[in-house]
Amino acid sequence: MDNLIYLDHGSTTPTDQRVVEAMLPYFNKLYGNPSSIYSLARESKRAKEDAREEVAKLLNAKAEEIVFTSGGTEADNSAIKGIAFANKAKGNHIITSRIEHHAVLNTCKWLSGQGFTVSYIGVDKYGVLDLDELKGAITDKTILITIMHANNEVGVIEPLAEIARIAKDSGVCLHTDAVQTVGKIPVDVNVLGIDLLVLSGHKFYGPKGVGALYIRKGTKIASLLHGGYHEGNRRAGTENIPGIVGLGKVCKIAMEEREEDEKRVKALRDDLEERIAKKIDDIIVNGHPEMRLAGTLNICVKYIEGESMLLCLDHEGIAASSGSACTSASLEPSHVLTAMGIPAELAHGSLRFTLGRSNTKEDIDKVIEVLPPIVSKLRKMSPFGKG
Repeated sequence: MDNLIYLDHGSTTPTDQRVVEAMLPYFNKLYGNPSSIYSLARESKRAKEDAREEVAKLLNAKAEEIVFTSGGTEADNSAIKGIAFANKAKGNHIITSRIEHHAVLNTCKWLSGQGFTVSYIGVDKYGVLDLDELKGAITDKTILITIMHANNEVGVIEPLAEIARIAKDSGVCLHTDAVQTVGKIPVDVNVLGIDLLVLSGHKFYGPKGVGALYIRKGTKIASLLHGGYHEGNRRAGTENIPGIVGLGKVCKIAMEEREEDEKRVKALRDDLEERIAKKIDDIIVNGHPEMRLAGTLNICVKYIEGESMLLCLDHEGIAASSGSACTSASLEPSHVLTAMGIPAELAHGSLRFTLGRSNTKEDIDKVIEVLPPIVSKLRKMSPFGKG
């Protein structure tokens, strides 16, 4: 796949070679169990705690507030269920948004069958949360607000600091799924004022199978996994030391290189957006024009389906997506786009390009070369109205 043009970094990213090299010794040389006491084990424990420090630095958190997990989905489940069950005596009401990742939505759905009630807040046409509706939804039974930092499909960055003020004024815990923002934009848990935050290594050039949950000191939370006394008795199970080392390394790299990466990727994204708009008529750019991740471009192309465009792009050696990777097998239109008021038939024609560190101007040139003819050909075959 040497000639592949990869434009699906919102789904996953290639692991940075520097991260791979940092991880390798912990597979077959420094393989000790960090819970043991001999020197090989102490080396694993030291590496684990060094990585915890790097994750904490990236978030401006304290090392003891970081819990390592198997990834974003586990961390979201741990945060939401952990707060729900630890605070059930106080209340049983949870607030989330209509555009959350399914790791949050399906966790909340499961809790609704366990005696909890869930309110789903709407968004405007850009995907920005309705703050007035949020304020109105809070009751004396509300124990948790869970709102993503940036949306995985359209890239809109939610006003988390304002949401945090609303939560704090009501004495409600705030959780955010930040897997799309950590390592890409500044994420400071104290500036944002959040209580729990989730990140995932593979979203910013780290390995798959490892993530972290930030838990602000003093937050009352129950454990999701029970067994040994790992992670300060907050997450049982022998730790994935190679993955944790990789996560620490990628956090260190992000501290040093994030700002430059963001500028370069945004320039490429803006070029792609401008040139698509000039070359293809009847498209809609989804998401907020300003409050959007630098590498995300989500468009709806009228009269054709996103899946057909993806297959044609794949034939040309270009990898993109239609909606999020976690829902790509679904025949339903994107829940994010429909929540933004986009009709289902138009939402079916969505394309998501998420750019990353490896992309070049030549990649953009190639997309502009092949996409307009693909759209023209598919529209001629389309039963949806424009031939």
